[in-house]
Amino acid sequence: MAEGLEVAQSDLQCQRNNLKHHTAEISTQRLIVRRGDCFTIKLQFKSRGYLHGTDQIAFTVETGPWPEEASGTKAMFLLASSAKLKSWSAVVESNVPNSTVISIFIPGNAIIGHYSFKVHIFTKSTPTTYQLGRFALIFNPWSSEDDVYLADDKQMQEYVLNENGFIYQGNENWIQPCPWNFGQFEEDLLDICLKLLDKSLNFMQDAFKDLARRNDPVYVSRVVCAMINCNDDAGVLQGNWSGNYKLGINPSTWNGSVAILRDWYTKGCQPVRFGQCWVFAGVMCTVMRCLGIPSRVITNFNSAHDTNANLLIEEFIDSTGKKLHNKSNDSIWNFHVWTECWMERRDLPPGYGGWQVLDPTPQEKSNGIYCCGPASVKAVKEGDIDLSYDAPFVYAMVNADCISWIASSTGKEKCLRDTRSVGTRISTKCINSTECEEVTNNYKYKEGSQEERKVFEKAITLLKQPRRPTTELLPERNGSANVENGTVSPATSPTEKPEGDKPLPNRPLSDAQISLKLKLTKSPLIGENIGLILVATNLDSNAKKVKINLCGQSMQHEGRPLNHFWKDSMYCDLDPAEEKMVLITIPYSVYGKALDDNSLIQVTAVGEENQGWKKFLVVKDITLEVPPVIINVRSQAIVKQKMIVEFILDNPLPVPVTNCELAIEGSGLLIRSIRIPVRPLEAHEKIRLHAQIFPSKTGHRQLQANFSSNKFKDCKGYKDIVVSSYYVY
Repeated sequence: MAEGLEVAQSDLQCQRNNLKHHTAEISTQRLIVRRGDCFTIKLQFKSRGYLHGTDQIAFTVETGPWPEEASGTKAMFLLASSAKLKSWSAVVESNVPNSTVISIFIPGNAIIGHYSFKVHIFTKSTPTTYQLGRFALIFNPWSSEDDVYLADDKQMQEYVLNENGFIYQGNENWIQPCPWNFGQFEEDLLDICLKLLDKSLNFMQDAFKDLARRNDPVYVSRVVCAMINCNDDAGVLQGNWSGNYKLGINPSTWNGSVAILRDWYTKGCQPVRFGQCWVFAGVMCTVMRCLGIPSRVITNFNSAHDTNANLLIEEFIDSTGKKLHNKSNDSIWNFHVWTECWMERRDLPPGYGGWQVLDPTPQEKSNGIYCCGPASVKAVKEGDIDLSYDAPFVYAMVNADCISWIASSTGKEKCLRDTRSVGTRISTKCINSTECEEVTNNYKYKEGSQEERKVFEKAITLLKQPRRPTTELLPERNGSANVENGTVSPATSPTEKPEGDKPLPNRPLSDAQISLKLKLTKSPLIGENIGLILVATNLDSNAKKVKINLCGQSMQHEGRPLNHFWKDSMYCDLDPAEEKMVLITIPYSVYGKALDDNSLIQVTAVGEENQGWKKFLVVKDITLEVPPVIINVRSQAIVKQKMIVEFILDNPLPVPVTNCELAIEGSGLLIRSIRIPVRPLEAHEKIRLHAQIFPSKTGHRQLQANFSSNKFKDCKGYKDIVVSSYYVY
């Protein structure tokens, strides 16, 4: 009779398994695996080896505080002769005297999270249990068994494995790439991301139900989206658009997600101050990539915020050209940033999987919670806004119509209905490139085309119909919400009654037969004079006399007007079909004191002709360019060896700047982000700083930098660095 089988020691083979599961960049000292694949363990026995047909071995995996098989948080399975790919299973890979290598198969729909792992050796009827350790399980875009499966290897490299990227800002005519450190493979980030799930309202209110649904990327992504902001829960970031950041960090100075997530975690899951849309989206992209869901950051230039869910954005301007913010809650953001995540949508009709919009910036509530999505990009393009989640709000962001009113003390006059000004360019980072890729066609048909207008009319019609029933993924919180069953409820504008289903023509009041345009003479650098050319054209066969009022305002990127710093007026006589050009100069001494951190200016011209007194307008958004931080590496980049880096900082202004600071970050290069105080800079002064860096990982890395002062906040720079394991002579 054979002696009883006893386990002497076990080996989870972390390095081998993590390399196979594309998690070795996180760690090779702990087991991190992906579902829909297998991993191996080695069992070393004491007096004899495993005998097939004689010995019975079983395994147990458990996750969560109250694991149970019925909910999928616990599985017990025997060592068998063949694997069961749809469930947890184990087979012998190799067997030699006193040791056996066993393959553990993970189903493609397993619950993600931290697991405990046990083996049971059955001797007669009494099992002996051995603790094998713990492992982390995440989604697997390499497995066709997983709902986040992504077949394209190049996309996988960019949207899962790339720790660096760009978030685009500026305006549609001047797109500025801002380097961002996603850093999803920093060793502590996986624990932080899983902790984030445990801090959600869902887990707090019903932990059993929440844990049981963590196998569904639709559910997990919606929970994460709600947790990135802190409006309802112990979320990661507190938003701030006031311009006053004394109690925290100015959003423009962040270089990446890692410092933010670590700060949240180490301070007892207290919100980090402060974030705006690109920060929210960057952090969400990090969390989703860390959990194994392909993700990318999207920037929508001229993004609509439709507060009353009628697909119309109303803006009010007075007769001098000054934009009024107290007449409507709607707005056009100069740019808005969200996250796209790749997943199957089993909760929707076939064909709506793929890229999904998730917007963690707290704008409007969805079922009482500040989150948005996942909304199918395909559904948005086709106008299927009755599909979950929050498709009407996303549709409005990219394709609402904009109505401009000229307001006066006696009332208001409609000046323009523009069907083309919203969602003018939707952009993300190109795969394996530093270039910007335009993805506007993913969201809508060509502006002004018959298809685009038909989809708009379809969306308007669906707004008036009852919503399709949905399975809500987030608990409702007390308080009002303008979203029901995961979609935005239709509402009528408080300032305009519906004028029928068909949109009005895209025109200025065409009876005026006057065209105004504003053009920059050059892309202005902050500190320089702004040069504009006003082009006035008479499209009529009769001569006209035109009064033109001009206004300059600083703007926040979310469309809120700030200081009104400049105005001018002129009369222009135009013969039939005549075009006249007027050169306009706005000095820095005029606009400088009014600037916000975003360095955005809006110049507006309101015209009125003397026949019929019809009004017309033109608006020009200007993003002032800031000089980049120049980074030079002055020594070889060798892992764990000193590397000298030079930073060239430039004050482009004709006045001194104070409160200067250089913030640097880079996964695999710096253990922590660093903020370095910098002495005040004189007008137009340029200085060089040197820093010592000790890279912690080999391979392709990126160093990000931001230089800020009391006058500007977002001078960005980056340097791609290849870190070697030895010196090259």
